[in-house]
Amino acid sequence: MDKPVHHFSELFEQLGLANDAASIERFIERHSPLSAEMPLAEAPCWNEGQAELLREAVGEDADWAEVVDHLDVSMHKSN
Repeated sequence: MDKPVHHFSELFEQLGLANDAASIERFIERHSPLSAEMPLAEAPCWNEGQAELLREAVGEDADWAEVVDHLDVSMHKSN
């Protein structure tokens, strides 16, 4: 059975954040780059629930893992 494909905007919606393209871009610009040593879920921009969602998505290789990985890369690279 194939996993559903989630879009970046859907992840931001799941995180309870504005999910239009401009808001996503502003969020990433505002909170990055994260240091190479900082796991995405430990970034100070997340509340406890958001951090847990991110940890579970990657830890359980959930449907969201691919898009969370994309966010991880986006927040770790320099603008």
